Amino acid sequence: MDVMQAISQRYSCRAYKPDPVEEETLNQIIEAARQAPSARNFQDWRFVVVTDAETRNRLKAAAYNQAFVGQAPVVIAACSVSRYVMRCGQPIGPIDVSIALEHIALAATSLGLATCWVGSFMPGQVREILRIPSEVMVVELMTLGRPADEPKRPDRLRREEIACRETWTF
Repeated sequence: MDVMQAISQRYSCRAYKPDPVEEETLNQIIEAARQAPSARNFQDWRFVVVTDAETRNRLKAAAYNQAFVGQAPVVIAACSVSRYVMRCGQPIGPIDVSIALEHIALAATSLGLATCWVGSFMPGQVREILRIPSEVMVVELMTLGRPADEPKRPDRLRREEIACRETWTF
């Protein structure tokens, strides 16, 4: 599958088959994240890959009891170990982690798996469950596994509605 196919087929999966994800596949997916660019090449992302059912169930509770979080055979807690702020005023943590997570999502899609970004969670509880140090920013959770649902493709704005040329014309 080429990258444009993976982009068009990626969706937010909220139902997973119970099948475990093979270790080799997980390693390929984390390798995709490792190849992601980062500000000043800090490579500030860190990932806690959770496959243990009891821990995933605890993460489900920390994600406001969203059932699919406990159902997915893998939950990834994506973190940043840097508080660096770029000259433009943006902190690199959420940006760098987001780039790496999208690498994960596209790699998973290309391997026949599905993912979902989970932004509704309690960082303090995730930190406690996974023993993440207080100085580390928990940016996002991502579920991963074989889909048990059908892709839902939300409507997208037309290109003309999201991109203009040379100056702001919206």
